[in-house]
This record gives sequence, structure tokens and C-alpha cells, in this order.
Amino acid sequence: MNTVAQNIRIIRQRMLQACLKAGRDPQEVKLLLATKTVSAERIKEAFACGEILIAENKVQELKEKYPALRDIRHCSHFIGHLQSNKVKDIVRCGVECVQSLDSLHLAEKLHQRLQEEGKTLEVLIQVNTSGENSKFGVAPERALELIYQVSKLDTLKVNGLMTIGALSEDEETVRSCFRLLKQIGFQAASAAIANVRMREFSMGMSGDLEWAIEEGATIIRVGSAVFGKRSAPLPVDAAR
Repeated sequence: MNTVAQNIRIIRQRMLQACLKAGRDPQEVKLLLATKTVSAERIKEAFACGEILIAENKVQELKEKYPALRDIRHCSHFIGHLQSNKVKDIVRCGVECVQSLDSLHLAEKLHQRLQEEGKTLEVLIQVNTSGENSKFGVAPERALELIYQVSKLDTLKVNGLMTIGALSEDEETVRSCFRLLKQIGFQAASAAIANVRMREFSMGMSGDLEWAIEEGATIIRVGSAVFGKRSAPLPVDAAR
């Protein structure tokens, strides 16, 4: 069984080769380690390899690991479906970016809490580009409207978009999801909306990261390919 360090090297090499093939600067693409079901000790192994960008899918796990990780330099994102009654925990546990914002209701709850705390937060708008019922995210045709709405909440800094590719082995089907996200991003950028920057496109996981990079991803989300298979089957989520 490969170690965390060995797995990271393998993923990094895949990312490098994909960037070279696409004629992109490897520095443009970040590796985000999805740490769902991963212990704090295993996460520290990744930190020891120089990785600093991690993300949780579950608020409860975020709360449990936060005390063990907070004194180690890293950047914490949240990539799971966020319930409005868990917003306070996101703010308290040092999350720097919520990648899964997909409704005005959630945005308003975040805004209210951030106002109380005197803080701001980066967010990505999650778009359901595959149309699959198993996935969260705003519908593509409503994404621009949501971006406009969120832009008016000054505690939230819209920094880009996130999507999960179709659960398919067909390359064109998956790539079309990534292309659609980029198209929405171009539309938002062209609109020059105040408080909105289309800098990040979080798309692609261990099985499709090459396709995502070739289609313009700036953040790749990888979990089990670095930390090993999870102990129990999981539903479709933001990292595989």
C-alpha cells in the first residue's frame, strides 16, 4: 500500500502531465485534499509533504478535527452540502472558502452570521452541470441570477464556481460538464459584477482530473486517491 507521500507524488505527476498536455502553467492548478473520514493524524502526513489546502464535506468532522489542526498552517475549505443551522460552525472553525454555495437562503444565513462576527468569507457557487438529481447545486440557467444576488451581500466574496462532473465513464459527457461551468464563468466575468471575481473553477477529482485540467480547472479535489479507500460506501459527494 502506498503512503500518503507516495500517493501525493502520483497525483502531482498526473496534474503536471495534464497541464503540459494542455499548455497550461502547473502553478495555475491547486490540489485540494478532500479529508472526509480521514483522521487528523493522516492529514498531518499530507501537511508534512507541503500540502496545505484541505476540505471537509461534513460539519461534524470539521468540528472534531479543528482543534488538532488549527495550529498548523493550512487553508480550510468546505465542499459538502451545508445546512443553514451549521453556518455558525463553519465560521468558528476557520473555513476560508465555502465551495458549495447553491442558494440565496444559505447565502443570507452566512451573511447574517458573518456580520455578527465581523468577518468575510470567500465562496464558490456550486452548479449542477450534469443535471443529475443526486447532486446539489444551482441549475445552470439560474447560476448567473444567484451570482448577482450573492454579490449584494458584502460579507461574501464570490471567487468562482464549483461543479461535480457527471457520474459517467464517457469522456465527452464529463467534459461537457466542465465546459458548461467555464461558460457560466465567462458570462459572469463579462457581466463585470461588483464583488465577483471568476478566478477559481473547482472541478475534477481523481478519476477525471486530466479532463478537468484540460477544460480549465484551477482546483482539483482528491480524497481517496491520496488517503486510501474509505471504510464504507459513500453517496455521490464532492470528492471521490
